[in-house]
Amino acid sequence: MTAPAKRKLRSDAHDNRERILVAARAAFAREGFDVPVREIARRAQVGPATVYRHFPAKEELFAAAFAEQMARCSALVEEGLAAADPWQGFRLVIERLMELRALDQGFRTFLAHLPRAFDLTAHREHTLRLMVELMRRAKESGTLRPDVVLEDVVLAVLANEGIRAGTPEAGAAASRRFAALMLRSFRTGGAPDPLPPAVRLPPPAY
Repeated sequence: MTAPAKRKLRSDAHDNRERILVAARAAFAREGFDVPVREIARRAQVGPATVYRHFPAKEELFAAAFAEQMARCSALVEEGLAAADPWQGFRLVIERLMELRALDQGFRTFLAHLPRAFDLTAHREHTLRLMVELMRRAKESGTLRPDVVLEDVVLAVLANEGIRAGTPEAGAAASRRFAALMLRSFRTGGAPDPLPPAVRLPPPAY
């Protein structure tokens, strides 16, 4: 095979990969982790075999589609660990996770499906280890309740996912108040921080 032909094949493979990632990011954000790989392939205008050639497992495709969100999540927890006050570091992580969820559709999808989609990824395990260490420090400082576990943080994030507001700004404001309420339940002793203003939300449909 000639050098120009090889370059053309590499270029085609790169273009296919980018089309798959664009289609996957939009499909996951709109329809969640359960969207079929075959449907993502259709929207990317490639065959399912091409998708699996680039991403042998659906989890790998999800991770690649939301690589930026993964990096932001790790950086956020690292920022919390760098805080001199362990409670303030934990508080920063919870508040920022909630707010990012309200403002970024992709981040919402990433957080909502993180527990099931990243069971086998080293990046996810690294981020969770950082979070566990942050929680350990906050407990040792006497500010985080000793019975709070990582699953409680995941539960809070997933509950935050249920907030529905008319605008992203209202959603972010509601998320900030919800974060403050959750932090009150996580903290042991001390005067509670004041709650942010309440946000008028549409009533749930029954």
